Amino acid sequence: MARYGKQILYLAAAILLSLPVVSCRSTSNNTHTYRPYHERRNRGGNASADNPSEKTETHKPIPQAGHGLVSDEWAQLDIKLGRHDNKKLYKELKKWLGTPYVYAAHTCGEGTDCSGMVMEVYLEIYGIKLHRNSAKMLEQNCKVIDIDDLREGDLVFFCTNGDERVSHVGIYLKENKFVHASSSRGVTVDDLRQNYYATHFHAAARVTTR
Repeated sequence: MARYGKQILYLAAAILLSLPVVSCRSTSNNTHTYRPYHERRNRGGNASADNPSEKTETHKPIPQAGHGLVSDEWAQLDIKLGRHDNKKLYKELKKWLGTPYVYAAHTCGEGTDCSGMVMEVYLEIYGIKLHRNSAKMLEQNCKVIDIDDLREGDLVFFCTNGDERVSHVGIYLKENKFVHASSSRGVTVDDLRQNYYATHFHAAARVTTR
């Protein structure tokens, strides 16, 4: 009997060892890594110039307070400003929030596209007339800076056509937040770390035209 008992134990051990090992830990990593524009690869999407469509994004922003990475306070610009913040800029941008997207328009409260809003805000706040087209705005009115050097009032540019052509622009605020005219939501606040914008990000720039 002892001999048969040992044989049964050996057989059971052999069966257990032959079973595949299953791990509860996922080997995939869905966390998006935010990288500078010059390291970008495989920019997707097929939105038209100055008309980025969030519907083309392949990665959804992480939900938080109903605005992706943007809290309700940022989404409405109901935030506490410090003494170094340009309160006039924030006040002007708050007027534009909710303005519907209208291609080739640039009227606060009625309709605007991305470059139209940026052009009007810069003229009102800084007295600077920028180019009407986002690509030419970067080429003729700005100098490229490191993304870590972004400061209030700088511009952020995106490529949304599936190539290297600039087709969208927004105004940087702080804490990775920027204001822009979204083709689906109108003028709103978003976060550079959101997957869509991080994927399509092209350059950070500072206006040099006076």
